[in-house]
Amino acid sequence: MINLRSDTFTQPTESMREAMAQAEVGDDVYQEDPTVKNLETLAAEKTGKEAALFVPSGTMGNLISVLSHCGRGDEILLGDKSHISLYEVGGVSALGGIHPRTLPNNDDGTISIELLEKGIRHPDIHSPPTRLICLENTHNFCQGSPLSPDYMGTVRDLAKKYGLKIHLDGARIFNAAVALKIPVSKLTDKVDSVMLCLSKGLSAPVGSLVCGSSEFVEKARKARKMVGGGMRQAGHLAAAGIIALNDHVERLEKDHENAKYLARHISRLDGIEVDESKIKTNILFFKLEGFDGNAFLEQLEKNQIKILITDTEEGIFRAVLHREVSKEQVETVIETFKSIWAKR
Repeated sequence: MINLRSDTFTQPTESMREAMAQAEVGDDVYQEDPTVKNLETLAAEKTGKEAALFVPSGTMGNLISVLSHCGRGDEILLGDKSHISLYEVGGVSALGGIHPRTLPNNDDGTISIELLEKGIRHPDIHSPPTRLICLENTHNFCQGSPLSPDYMGTVRDLAKKYGLKIHLDGARIFNAAVALKIPVSKLTDKVDSVMLCLSKGLSAPVGSLVCGSSEFVEKARKARKMVGGGMRQAGHLAAAGIIALNDHVERLEKDHENAKYLARHISRLDGIEVDESKIKTNILFFKLEGFDGNAFLEQLEKNQIKILITDTEEGIFRAVLHREVSKEQVETVIETFKSIWAKR
């Protein structure tokens, strides 16, 4: 099966499995797991932050970050296509009593500075106080677009002007750094906290990290415990994360190349709409015209290919390239698309 539904389908490598089996472990709730500590130190160094916290998932990482920055009745500003808004079960409001104010994302994942500034509440008895701006980099539902350091810097300047904090959903932040050919710290130094995933393109089986100041991470540690994220001998999982950060970042460029190659070739098929110029990382969206979407998925699956049809707009599909999809398999996908198209 060629699985293009998400890069979360990556399997751990043999070196990861070996490291997991041999990991030195302790009780991480008591902060006594040496492998978790090594992973957190490594993540903090790479993102240029004082400290880091290992968490089970990116959704939990975003949630406890918002909880650590905000109190009940506070407001956050975020994009209307952001993962926090669309796919995290409304956790910030349901569990934190925090009001999300969504603003329209541009096609490249940014939110216009003018709209951000207009969205900031001025002190008023009728309004929740704005505390936090949430960004996403790369932006999943905006063609996996990377946000530039210049844009991040402009948002940082705005946040400082109004005394706000910035949290970055950096689930695929290393894809952004690789695409922009810069150290990841050039993106994370613009924000107060960042969540990054190990279990997507970096291929670890489980886990994410929240990075920020030491004070912030201590708040996040308590919030992690509150929502059930305190793990015990978590070093068995952290061992794979260390390999992910050390060995799997540079190879993300191959996934980006494969995504661009796939977009280039399927865009030539009449009835498939994809803007090749917008493909910057490992994610591409395309629109199908003149063909029933579910029938198309069935035909692909008969040929051992899986992609995702989105629930955000009718007829929109997403394909995500990752370590377990080779260039040769991309060729197979292209030829299968052509075959299905010829028979429709």
